[in-house]
Amino acid sequence: MELREFAEQVVFARTLEEKLACPGTLTDDHPGPVRLAPAEPGRPARLLFKDSRDGGGDAPKLGQLDQEETRGRLLHFFANHELLATELMALVLLRFPDAPPAFRQGVLRTLRDEQEHTRLYVDRMRACGIEFGDLPVSGYFWRAVSPMENPIDFVSRLSLTFEQANLDHCREFGRRFAAVGDQATAGLLEGIYRDEIAHVAHGLKWFRRWKNPAESDWEAFCRQLHFPLSPQRAKGPVFNAEGRRAAGLDAEFIGSLEVYARSRGRTPGVFVFNPFSGASIESSVNPLAGRFQPTRDQEVFTADLAGVCQFLGRRDDVALVPSLPSPAHQAELQRAGFPVIEFIALQDGKILPHSDLRDRKLGALRPWCWGPDSVELLESIAPQVTGGGPPLESRFHPGIAELHSKSWSAAFLRSWLERHGSTVEPSDTTERRVPLCRKEDAGIAVRTISEALELIRSLRTAASPMHRLVVKEEFGFAGGGQIRLWEPELLPTQRRWMESAFDRGATLVIEPWLDRVRDFSVQLEQAAASDSAPGMLRLLGFTGLVNDLRGQFQANWADPDWNRRVPNWVIDAWKQGAPGAIPPGSAVAGLFQRLIRDLEPELQRRGYVGPLGLDALVYRDAAGAIRLKPVVELNPRFTMGRLTLELMTRVAPGSRGVYRLMSIKTAARAGFETFDALAERLRATHPVRLAGEPIPKMEAGIVCLNDPRSAQRVLALWEVGASVDPSRAPWESAG
Repeated sequence: MELREFAEQVVFARTLEEKLACPGTLTDDHPGPVRLAPAEPGRPARLLFKDSRDGGGDAPKLGQLDQEETRGRLLHFFANHELLATELMALVLLRFPDAPPAFRQGVLRTLRDEQEHTRLYVDRMRACGIEFGDLPVSGYFWRAVSPMENPIDFVSRLSLTFEQANLDHCREFGRRFAAVGDQATAGLLEGIYRDEIAHVAHGLKWFRRWKNPAESDWEAFCRQLHFPLSPQRAKGPVFNAEGRRAAGLDAEFIGSLEVYARSRGRTPGVFVFNPFSGASIESSVNPLAGRFQPTRDQEVFTADLAGVCQFLGRRDDVALVPSLPSPAHQAELQRAGFPVIEFIALQDGKILPHSDLRDRKLGALRPWCWGPDSVELLESIAPQVTGGGPPLESRFHPGIAELHSKSWSAAFLRSWLERHGSTVEPSDTTERRVPLCRKEDAGIAVRTISEALELIRSLRTAASPMHRLVVKEEFGFAGGGQIRLWEPELLPTQRRWMESAFDRGATLVIEPWLDRVRDFSVQLEQAAASDSAPGMLRLLGFTGLVNDLRGQFQANWADPDWNRRVPNWVIDAWKQGAPGAIPPGSAVAGLFQRLIRDLEPELQRRGYVGPLGLDALVYRDAAGAIRLKPVVELNPRFTMGRLTLELMTRVAPGSRGVYRLMSIKTAARAGFETFDALAERLRATHPVRLAGEPIPKMEAGIVCLNDPRSAQRVLALWEVGASVDPSRAPWESAG
């Protein structure tokens, strides 16, 4: 029989017996013309594809493999895959009659293996009480591979994708069958596993012959696959590097695939780290500010930390980054219990015109901050967002820009204090009052040098003897854009700084410099409104905040009960003041619940949706009493505090987590020439320890959240332990 005739029999036959029959001798003297792929292969009625969706014929749940019927159902799932592979092997012989004879003979050998695998699965499932065709079968493999346009498509899609994934499936499910005492099926899978290694090796041999020699195997493989296929489909539940090495795949390919992530069904959310969006927001509301252009330091900072937005998302989500993270670093994060997400590289800060994000269904768009820069970046993929949600033009506008200004936060707090007074009555009369800051401590906005000078004189001649003040730019961020007036008289340099700001059209906020005792933050999420109800503002939790003397961020931390109550560390601050009543945590939490209720309509009125961070502080007043300033500033965006809470979801019960940023200068002062040297020491002195089942979580240790090998200016560290001290940096004991 001619090979072509045999291939036609396998593809178009309507009985299983014909599809699995193979003559002993086949010639390939007359390959014939190109044959187009049918919409579906010929099959007996019981084995026709029952569902056009990806999920048709899903595998059964694995928690009941000790039951014979469940094992039979799983074998039915595997048998359909083997039959599909058989049909696709035959199809490639019809589609590409001019392919090299050696390739066609290799496909024939593989096809015969697939026929035998199908027979083995059919016999084994029958012993479990299941007949082939008793359950629905999926045609996903056929739809994904049959549109192939050339032989390299075939080896990329079938050999290096679906058959490569079988290296994981056979090994892992063989282990699971053996664990429930089904040694017969475990042995069957072990034999198929050895065959699959040879099948992948055959595909890899021809893939390397046909790919662009200037590209690595991994680069060519990623380029060759097209949506909805991706390298994610080339791996199974437990990654098997050993089998891939045996098939001849190189270390770069194996390492890159191990940490590759791509959604296999759920519409992914899209995240991007744009920490300096506040400057672009100022440009949008202040014509004199000019178009924002990040400095070199800001570009490097953003590039160093771009990957941290992966911790805001979930498995299957997407992060847009300036460059792809290294597989070695992603593998380290996986070992620490973090799921990896899909990374897509930007080009010159833009989504590539040919990016498949422009064609895929997407979930929510989640930049670090909504501003002109993120609107511009994401507008090309906004039409792909499913499930409704706010339109792009409503995500940022002048009303939302106002929320970013320190003058708005100061005015909101001052108005709130006018309504509630210097203390807030708790709803439960048995609770003590919470001493609050004065209205003057909230800060006042000024727009001219004369207004600034008058306000400074007024604050310094008030009843309080304090003369220390701080002047902040309305849209300053990360502790920058401010000066401290600690001298009794205004210095010429201080006046020039303010005059320069006013010349640029900036608004300044002037407030007393408070004697800080504790900094902390409250993390919130404003939901979108629906047809039936306005969006709710939800309290997510509390984090401690460590700032330096200039108010610049150093660290955030959270206790194990971060989502339930104000940390004891905040409440204990009242012990450091003049003798007096200490408000219980419930009173402070109740205060913030009331403040949130008053803040919610302000956000709803402007249509704001998304994350918010509320910075607060506990301070000592001139009389030595401890007071609370509940709103230092409002940050309508993701914050390092929110990132800390998301990281805490991967921490084992009973442990505290501390998120720190370390500059390269700090590393040098600590005795480390490079971040990599510091990271190596921390791995030795603070190894990661996981605990818990079925999903292990980090119980102790330190992990670098960005890659210490490539970070240039800043390294993000996540330290976990039952008694971690947020005020003591781990490198102080690691040098």
